[in-house]
Amino acid sequence: MLSVVILTKNEEADLPACLASVSWSTDVIVFDSFSTDRTIDIAKSAGARVYQRVFDDYATQRNASLAVSFEHPWVLILDADERIGLDLKAELFAFVDSAGPECVAGRIRRRDFLGQTWLRHSQLSPYFVRVVRLGSVHYERAVNEILIADGEIHELEGYFDHYPFSKGIAHWVAKHNVYSSMEARLVVDSRRGLVPFSIGKVFLADDFNERRFHQKELFYRLPCRPVIKFLLIYLVRRGFLDGTAGFTYALLQSFYEYLIVLKTRELLGAGSSSAARPPSQQLVIEPPPER
Repeated sequence: MLSVVILTKNEEADLPACLASVSWSTDVIVFDSFSTDRTIDIAKSAGARVYQRVFDDYATQRNASLAVSFEHPWVLILDADERIGLDLKAELFAFVDSAGPECVAGRIRRRDFLGQTWLRHSQLSPYFVRVVRLGSVHYERAVNEILIADGEIHELEGYFDHYPFSKGIAHWVAKHNVYSSMEARLVVDSRRGLVPFSIGKVFLADDFNERRFHQKELFYRLPCRPVIKFLLIYLVRRGFLDGTAGFTYALLQSFYEYLIVLKTRELLGAGSSSAARPPSQQLVIEPPPER
């Protein structure tokens, strides 16, 4: 009825809880970027099928994960630090059972946590397309990827939970250091006309993901972005109502934005040209575990 794909890279800490939250699925795939910890052993022990591919960028990796063989026409897409509750499970089943041919995806609200605190007010993007009909969607953009759907997207009522700080602040900072380098490259490409940008689509694009992409590109053109991002999260969105967690999150997001600013400035100053996209990587299929 509903397959599940989980993208991983060294996720031995988070993967067990994620797999447990989707144990109801008869078809769980772990799409791995050659982990060096116990991720693969954990996946196989839980009965998941494992595919491995060298990571190049986020959109390409997600597109590759949707190109493998699934048992069901609908796929739930997760990261290892995300969890599906029982209420959402029931809604997902009802959705894929009743979706007409014009509907190709479902958008779900996500709850981000810092420690035990739900960032109810601080969280910037609460909606994510995570359940898709195979063959009807694809991803674009190397980092903070966007999903393009060839049909209607239905909005579900339930939530899924996300624990981006489960491995600690140091891990979050290290990951966003990588993200900021990729974001800076996209900014430079955009300014050189290599990535199309439309001011009209900032406000008028029909598709939520396309509109979000152009809004982000517009944001990159604003001065004092780190300060603006902090004020947006902490004051405009009332992140202060999330207490210490809200203040911490606003500061971290502002720091992340400043890294993008500094790295963009560095790339432009160096006269760096856009790097060529790496060639497609070979996919390695691990033998499926015995059920």
